[in-house]
Amino acid sequence: MKKLLLLTVLFGFSFQGFSQDNKEIKSSEIAQDTAKVQEKWSASSGVKYGIRGGYTISHLDFENEPLSGNKHRNSMYIGFLANIGVSRSFSIVPEIQFSAEGANEETLHLDYIQMPVLFRFRFSEKFHAGIGPQIGLKVHKFEDGMKNLGYSAVIGADYKINYAIFVDVRYNYGIRNVFDDHLGIVAKNRNIQLGVGYKF
Repeated sequence: MKKLLLLTVLFGFSFQGFSQDNKEIKSSEIAQDTAKVQEKWSASSGVKYGIRGGYTISHLDFENEPLSGNKHRNSMYIGFLANIGVSRSFSIVPEIQFSAEGANEETLHLDYIQMPVLFRFRFSEKFHAGIGPQIGLKVHKFEDGMKNLGYSAVIGADYKINYAIFVDVRYNYGIRNVFDDHLGIVAKNRNIQLGVGYKF
């Protein structure tokens, strides 16, 4: 009788311990599933803001004989961005930036406040690429024989160094003549941007 009672008590403790372990495993699985859902949501939703800036290599692509002094202009750009997550692999990135472009000669300088909108695609955790339109408002000079509005197509890629810092490269392809039509001169703005950015 005593042996039967002892066996019953031991079995009861074993069952209670098994139930407790099972509850802990289920709680752990629920926590992991919740973390995965939160990670997936944070990667594909919401808005992240950032700043980017760097080096611009720019020139004017003339349709006919180029003007004298049409050398590359090496300058800088700086801008602010908002990365709007649509899905885990796609986001929309509107920006506003200042970019010093045109050619090296002072009369061919084109300084713009630009508003690109990139459609950005995620190829891996660290590598992204985007393409989109851009409009630019010429500043600093007016009524100088060059149009005040510029239109471009932009393509670029960025590489994430850590959770906040990234490096990027872009090519801007001007699609509008930068000179006033009555001058009879046709040239399109072209430039490459190399830079670094930070997302908050």
